[in-house]
Amino acid sequence: MISSPINSNLNEPHAVVALAILQQDGQFLMQLRDDFPHIVYPGHWSFFGGHLELGETPAEGLQRELIEEINYRVDNLTKICSYSDETVTRHIFYAPLTVALTELTLLEGQDLALLTVEDIQQGYAYSNKIQQSRPLGTIHQQILLDFLKLAL
Repeated sequence: MISSPINSNLNEPHAVVALAILQQDGQFLMQLRDDFPHIVYPGHWSFFGGHLELGETPAEGLQRELIEEINYRVDNLTKICSYSDETVTRHIFYAPLTVALTELTLLEGQDLALLTVEDIQQGYAYSNKIQQSRPLGTIHQQILLDFLKLAL
């Protein structure tokens, strides 16, 4: 699960992102990404979070991203692990979601929802907003499945 960063192509920058596992009542808050073809995992369910800005720690970057994406301030983030491959290092944090979904303002993406363990296991979840079932991003599903193993 935890690996060290490898960058086989020195001409391509290695991205560093921070992502949030936000849990409430045994469900996980996820973002349905926009259908823009130029983004990673378009039209897929993914975590809230994103790229770090110059000089930011992963925790600082994630706090900024959560405010930018859903106007949610988290002060009790716990880093649980990192996943790295040739192109990106993902710092994974956990925090309980302490507000109702109606108190969040979706500022990025098509939808947000609390996904069940069953949704995560099957790799698809329904969006009430667009009235379609959409897949989870492959890495996001794997991270949640790994998290669930640790939590049991």
